[in-house]
Amino acid sequence: MPETTIALDRADRVASIDRRIFGAFVEHLGRCVYDGLYEPGHPTANEDGFRLDVVELVKELGSTTIRYPGGNFVSGFRWEDSVGPREQRPVRRDLAWHSLETNQVGLDEFSRWLKLTGSELMLAVNLGTRGIEAALDLLEYANHPSGTALSDQRIANGTVQPHDIRMWCLGNEMDGPWQTGYLTAEDYGKLAARTAAAMKMADPTLELVACGSSGSGMPTFGDWERTVLEHAYDHVDFISAHAYYQERNGDLGSFLASSLDMQYFIDTVISAADHVGSKRKSTKRIAISFDEWNVWYLDEHKESDEVNDEWRVAPRQLEDVYSVADAVVVGNLLITLLKNHDRVRSASLAQLVNVIAPIMTEPGGAAWRQTTFFPFSVTSRLAKGDVLRPTISTGTYETVVHGDAGIVDAVATHDAESGRAAVFLVNRSQTAAETVRIDVRDLGVATVEEALSLFDDDVYAKNTFADQERVGLKANGSASLADGVLTIELPPVSWTAVALA
Repeated sequence: MPETTIALDRADRVASIDRRIFGAFVEHLGRCVYDGLYEPGHPTANEDGFRLDVVELVKELGSTTIRYPGGNFVSGFRWEDSVGPREQRPVRRDLAWHSLETNQVGLDEFSRWLKLTGSELMLAVNLGTRGIEAALDLLEYANHPSGTALSDQRIANGTVQPHDIRMWCLGNEMDGPWQTGYLTAEDYGKLAARTAAAMKMADPTLELVACGSSGSGMPTFGDWERTVLEHAYDHVDFISAHAYYQERNGDLGSFLASSLDMQYFIDTVISAADHVGSKRKSTKRIAISFDEWNVWYLDEHKESDEVNDEWRVAPRQLEDVYSVADAVVVGNLLITLLKNHDRVRSASLAQLVNVIAPIMTEPGGAAWRQTTFFPFSVTSRLAKGDVLRPTISTGTYETVVHGDAGIVDAVATHDAESGRAAVFLVNRSQTAAETVRIDVRDLGVATVEEALSLFDDDVYAKNTFADQERVGLKANGSASLADGVLTIELPPVSWTAVALA
């Protein structure tokens, strides 16, 4: 059986874990909000119309910061439409997803939903069809305590305490020609800088995210980040990154190595940001908000008739049903985000419910976990303290897209206060199990608390409406710890987590 060795040392510390790395994304798109989070007629709905069965799954998932309300949706959104008495809110056309928006869920209701899940709000402002004035108005409505026109309007609408939103996105994917009001890097950089400077005049403690590239395949990738930050560097704290992956042409090997592209993406953005910082002789370091990442079968959706000439409320759009292989890739992408946590300080799995999501629902019926739910929920639960960068010695295989890829990838965390540690691993081999020996002597751990793996004889097995528990986590009985070495066998195409105490 092939063998991999891994060494862990507390000196190889990446960063202390910021819980915002386990964020998610809710956009007014398809059935994410309506018929997803919000379904007033559902048996579990509360007085606000939110499904409490979904709330419980979101809590189990362990998502933290929730980016809202878009996404492409935000570039045509008038925030004023979504506050005040529901019966007076207008129905609008959403040009991004060619649907109707009823505005029955807005900032105040969504903030109450966040409290149910224990999550923090990361709010996006519209820099597509609007700009500085609307952003400042929204900031006043959301965060000012009282005594101004818009803060008093919020109070009159029933929300007495300010929302105190700390993280704000300055638009969405403004490099993309699909974006309503998209701009050149030069024009967006100037607008983002002016908007950020104005918002920080109101509150200098805000954390602001400038739009980075929508993907590593964009023709302006790298140069976009450099140009935007030439203008906005002094005013923003993060630059965003978005990446989606899918299996193409039956090339499972390249798909399983998708995290290599994510690493390239991160390295390129860091280089561009640090280049600008160095030119400015600045001691400030721009962080990355990887606020859209997931597996998304975009090619298939482009060929479907999900977007047509009809204007519908909450149509079924982008409802990918995920396989074991998809979940292994999601787990590996999360490993990569943690490995780069010194610079990737925030991330959002896109999206949360129904739309390319770990949670699915049926109107009036059940809510269930997709395969991708499991690596996210377990990593969020077990990862504590500091991220440790492992030293990995493993075999490689050749991919069509990414060149050589390691068979095993891994990351670890260690919490000095509790003495606990966790190791997260993937085996990308399609044919062979892999024995992994991990030197954990420096961590001071003595027992294996739990070892869980996600795998299946059918790598394309899925959880569906008809069979909601077809795929799940399995105890990995091969894990053993002796003389400071953890030994475990990883099945082919698998994701695994081991908790140590």
